[in-house]
Amino acid sequence: MSADTIIINGNVVTMEAIAPRAEAIAIRDGRILRVGSTADIRTLATRSTRVIDAGGRLVLPGFQDTHIHLQDSGNNYGSNAVLDDCRSVAELQAVLSAFAKKSSAPWVRGVGWYTGIFTDSNLTRQVLDAAVPDRPCYILASDGHNACMNSKACDAVGLVKGLPDPPNGHFVLDAGGVPTGMLHEDAIDWVMARMPAITEEEFADGVRFGQALCNRHGITGVLDASVNARHARVYQRLMDQDALTLRVAATAKVEPHEATKEALERVKALREGCRGDLFKIHSAKFFLDGVLENRTGTMLAPYSDAIGGNAPLMFGHNQVKDLFTAFDAARFQIHVHVIGDGALRAALDGLQAAREVNGAWPSLHQLAHVQCLDPADAPRFRELGAMANIQPLWARHEPSVTDVALPMVGEERGKWMYAFRNLIDAGAPFCLSSDWGVSTLNPFPIMETAITRQPPRKNGNHPVFLPEQRMTREECVRGYTINAAAAAWWSEDTGSLSPGKSADVIILDRDIFTCDVYDIGDTEVLLTLFRGQPVHAASPFS
Repeated sequence: MSADTIIINGNVVTMEAIAPRAEAIAIRDGRILRVGSTADIRTLATRSTRVIDAGGRLVLPGFQDTHIHLQDSGNNYGSNAVLDDCRSVAELQAVLSAFAKKSSAPWVRGVGWYTGIFTDSNLTRQVLDAAVPDRPCYILASDGHNACMNSKACDAVGLVKGLPDPPNGHFVLDAGGVPTGMLHEDAIDWVMARMPAITEEEFADGVRFGQALCNRHGITGVLDASVNARHARVYQRLMDQDALTLRVAATAKVEPHEATKEALERVKALREGCRGDLFKIHSAKFFLDGVLENRTGTMLAPYSDAIGGNAPLMFGHNQVKDLFTAFDAARFQIHVHVIGDGALRAALDGLQAAREVNGAWPSLHQLAHVQCLDPADAPRFRELGAMANIQPLWARHEPSVTDVALPMVGEERGKWMYAFRNLIDAGAPFCLSSDWGVSTLNPFPIMETAITRQPPRKNGNHPVFLPEQRMTREECVRGYTINAAAAAWWSEDTGSLSPGKSADVIILDRDIFTCDVYDIGDTEVLLTLFRGQPVHAASPFS
């Protein structure tokens, strides 16, 4: 049987234990036909075969980002003011003002401001009024758990003095009880429900923007980490139009106010309608807490700083057990947002309750973020078959960690912050992901930080954050390939380069297994194939 595409002269790392290395790959009808030597694979070529000479470069399976907000972040970053690089109020105001002058939209929207610098104390409606005085302005933080509005936006949605907080949300007030414009957690949803609606075609454009960015960085599969019926309709339409250039698995959000039966029936209906070869809903999402930056991360013991206090779990403990047991019995993967060690304990207890009732099965339930870990809970991941879905880019000295999180948890608990080495050594299954748009989706700076526990070298020689928690290069690549495929329930078709699997292949400009570790973050993807077809190409493959 002949190949329609062959890749030759490569340094092919297959991620398969039996044949981990090769030189060449043969592809036919979007699937891998054979992996072997260049001489062997050349015999499968005909005059019409496309020949890709890798020139000795590293060839890997396409990466998969298993905790990303592709549709929403694609819309945000594709159409709004981008505030990621702002590090002062003046910079933020300048970016918003410049964007507003170019935009004729009735609302000015921005995304990506950094909660390690902008807080309740320095980001208010008055700050935004100075930048955008003529129409409503709404800006979402990079973490998605905080937002701020100017005065015209507050007036437009009816955010006035005396308005009670919504469940699991908070309107920040000044000394006189007047809303400052800052929003925490589900107060964001309250506001968005009263803002002008974004059309589904605009969200589809967001997917196109986001998947192109993914492909440029070698990503051929994602797990959208919080979807509803609108997300499903948009993804389904794009799949039907043959417009997806990556696979999309998704986890449907369950709200705390939903009764177990009601939530299960709703999410089951979504799953039944979304079982395609490139888009599926296979999972249920639970936010058990918020983030430390706005003091909504749930800890086992009170915060250690001068303010003290703690945050309540967003679901009741017994409610978690009931929901997890029901969804596990219906054979959903369970995907849980956990920041504080108290939220993590509740999630593990919920998974244990489900296993005691339903028995064990290869669900690979996902516990995402795992910022704070009580050491007693490290072995429970392996015992319960739960996967740590981690975002290593955050595990470094920067303001959100050094100035905010560490003082809140104190010295002793701080030793167990982003404790990835401890989890892996305790046998926890794991995968790597980005949580884009919280931070970059580019896998290579993420992997570099997992290995170094430092910001990029170009940003200065920063101290190492908990060096004993460093990961290896091989672990990082597994976390984006074969482990990620397992996390998204795509293992039969993706995650490694072996005959019969989808021809999702990337070629890199350097060998990330051997280059200087501080150069990994600068890696460029030269070619991305999805189902055997190029979806990104740079010189010399363009």
